[in-house]
Parts: sequence; C-alpha cells; structure tokens
Amino acid sequence: MRGFLNKKEGQPAVQKILETILPYVEKPGRYCGGELNQIIKSWEDTPIKVALVFPDIYDLGMANLGLGLLYHQINQRTDTLAERVFAPWVDMEARLREAGVPLFSLETKHPLRDFDLIGFTIPYETLYTNVLNILSLAQIPLFSHERDESYPLIMAGGQTTYNPEPMYSFIDAFFIGEGEEGIHEILEVLKVCKTQKASRQVCLEKLSAIEGVYIPALYRVERTAEHQPSLIPVNKSVPYPVRKRIVAELPPPLLKPIVPYISVVHERITIEIMRGCTRGCRFCHAGMVNRPLRERKVKDIIFAITEALKNTGYEEVGLLSLSSSDYSQIHELIQAIKDLQSSPQFNQQRLRISLPSLRVETFTPQVMEVLQESRRHGFTLAPEAATERLRWVINKPWSDEQLMQSIRQVFALGAVTVKLYFMIGLPTETKEDVLQIATLCKAVLEEGRKVSGGRVQVNVGVSTFVPKPHTPFQWCASDTPELILSLIHI
Repeated sequence: MRGFLNKKEGQPAVQKILETILPYVEKPGRYCGGELNQIIKSWEDTPIKVALVFPDIYDLGMANLGLGLLYHQINQRTDTLAERVFAPWVDMEARLREAGVPLFSLETKHPLRDFDLIGFTIPYETLYTNVLNILSLAQIPLFSHERDESYPLIMAGGQTTYNPEPMYSFIDAFFIGEGEEGIHEILEVLKVCKTQKASRQVCLEKLSAIEGVYIPALYRVERTAEHQPSLIPVNKSVPYPVRKRIVAELPPPLLKPIVPYISVVHERITIEIMRGCTRGCRFCHAGMVNRPLRERKVKDIIFAITEALKNTGYEEVGLLSLSSSDYSQIHELIQAIKDLQSSPQFNQQRLRISLPSLRVETFTPQVMEVLQESRRHGFTLAPEAATERLRWVINKPWSDEQLMQSIRQVFALGAVTVKLYFMIGLPTETKEDVLQIATLCKAVLEEGRKVSGGRVQVNVGVSTFVPKPHTPFQWCASDTPELILSLIHI
C-alpha cells in the first residue's frame, strides 16, 4: 500500500488559504480548532494517523459522546494520533470547492487523504449522503473499488452500521457494535501492516479477523431457492457470521471533553451512567442492539462529574442512557449529587443536572426534585402514542392516568413548558389514535393552567415511524408520503 504507507508530512498549506476564506463564512469557529482540551500530537513522530469524522456540522458532532471517547482513547496511545473532522456548512463547502481545498482536520489542518484511517461515526441513516459528500470534499473516490493504494482506509461504525448493507459500496470496513476495545485491535493491525508494507488487500483480510469487523469486499451475495439474498465468504479464512462487539464493562468516562468556542447543541458534561435497556420498546433499535444492560457505579459517576467539572468549567451535567430513570441506583445517585451540590467545592456554583431520557412510569418525586433547578422552566416526555391501546402495541404499557399524574407533578414543580413527543404511522394505528394526540395535548394544557395559569405552554413533536432492523417491527411497512401528509393534516 504505497500511498497508505507514505503520507506527506508537515503542516499543509490549508491554514494559509483558510485565513482568506473564514471571514466570509457563518460561524468560522466551526473550522478553527484550538479548543480547551484539544489534543495535538507530532505528525512526524506518530506512526498511525486517524481522522475521526462525524458527518454533520460541528455544532451537532461535538455533542456525540462516542466520538469524544474514541478521540481520547486513541490519543492516549503513543503510536497513534486522532484528529476531528466535521461536515462544513453549505457556505464553507462552496468556498472549499471554489478554492480547490480538500476537507481537513481541525487539529493540524491536514487533508483527510493524508491520514491512514478515516473513521466515520454514523448514528442515523439521514447522514448516509453526508458521508458521500465528505468523501467528495476530501477528493477521495466514493466507491471502495475505485480507491487504490494511495488512499486511506475508510471505516464506519455507529448505530446504523448494525445494518451495513446500504453503504457497502462506499465503505472498506464496518465495525459492528461497541468500539472501545475493538479500536485498539484495529490500530494494532494497521501498525503491523504499515511495518510490513502490506498491501491494502492483505490489510483488509487481517482486519476481518477482528471480532465485529465486516469487510464487504470479502463476501459475495447469492440467492437462495426462495430468492432471499445470502452472504458467502470468499474463502474459508473469512469469518461468517460477523457478530457484534460488546464490551463487558463500561469504559472509563470522558473526564476531559473538548470545550467548543462557539455554541453547540449541548453545552454540558455528558456522563454515561448505564448502557443498554430492558424495556424492549418494539420500535427502538438502540434498546434492542445495545443489550445487555451495564451500569456504572455511583461513586464512579460522582468522581467523573467532579473531574469533568474541574476540567471544563461547565455548570451542567447530563446523565446519559437510553432510560436514565431506570438506573437501578437512581435514588442513591440523586442523593450523592445533592451532597455534591452542597459541598464546599461546588456550593458557590449552580451545578445543574439533567436526565435526557425519562420514562413516565419512573418519573418519581425524588427524580423530579433533583431536576427542579435545571428543568424548572420545562420538562420533556415521550408518550410516543396517545392511546393506551397503541402504547400496549409498541410495548410502552402505561395508562393515561399515569401520564397525567406525571404531568401534574411537573407543573407542581413550577414548570411552565412541557414538550411531548409522539410518532405517527405506527403498526395497527387508526385515525382515532392520531386524533387522540390533539385531545391528549389539550388535556395536558388544561392541567397546566390549573396550576400556573396562562403562562403554560405545551410543545408537541410528531415524527414518522420508520421500521428499524433488528427490532420486532423491522418488517412492518412504512406509510407512504401521501398517507403521512394526510395524517398531519387530519
């Protein structure tokens, strides 16, 4: 792999061109780098170079915990550097194409083509086209079979890669599952290939031996007698089936997250308190594939909060999971956080705690108490369906009375805004189920006005059900655009 092994080194000329472009684009801070806790390593002295790409704008990508964890894990190695890349906004994209400047990393402004490995994090399907646009901006051929030895390896991970086939033509290697352990095995293979001057094909074959790695080029598709597609390995050394990778214990939390210079979607520390879910909502991909449930100890969470606050200056901590109020030690954690808030270290600081994912049936007074200061003006709940019958279908079996009881508690805390999330197009849905969304929202508004008067607002988000692979609803049909529009305007 001549190009893969012999990258141009040294600071590229991108920085000088950027000085003429950035004054004319919106939010130039998206493209500058240099933030607090950024890590820059010597390009010349580090053998393996990895570009970690989130295929959306900086404002959204900087909130992705997975990207931050991989960034710090890779940069802890002495033999590897990791730098960040995000999709530019349309004004910056136009300027880059006009100037002929390839897309570059934030840390050292090296073009993506100069890296050994480009790793995409793809959490949702709408980013597929962004991946292709980024390859185009990087001046890298879109199709994997068109890339020769002069190009870096293109790898992808994240929730969407549990079903990798939609992107198989463009990605050299997929990582299926949780990457905290697998990334180090991948880097070891790259290091060996670089030392041995192995070909691209040999490197891909070596990578395929890693649990969780799927190399599309090493499989062919055949049709069964029932005309169903089936993957066939090209030789006996290629593993089949490829199994998802799961870590037995949660990796160390991110203690020194990068602090952006500009406003981003979440301006807070994020601590993952548990991974996985036991609820089994029939539409939820993450709840199915992220099993088994693994929890972090209370003392480790408090330590992580304390260290991250010192390292960033943030005043808000998000306790992240698929359902944070299902954490088995939630009340012990809440008490520990209250003790932390009143401790001499933080009693002068307005430390706010948010639980981004809450369930109606676990929305207890103790949970609401710790959220009172940080969420005093608004709470978010996701009923998903407005009728009890349909909630039982999707396996969210709680009653209208349970929902209204939680709503009353929210308004009793002084909240003036409640946001409710629903889906339309769910299996077995009827016209009455859709109409009930409006009825339920009006009832919530009336409950709020009983407590807080005319200040109360109810904001409603309605999204369209999309069947996800690996879920009980994976073979259910999506409603047509015409039907969805008719439901919206019902």
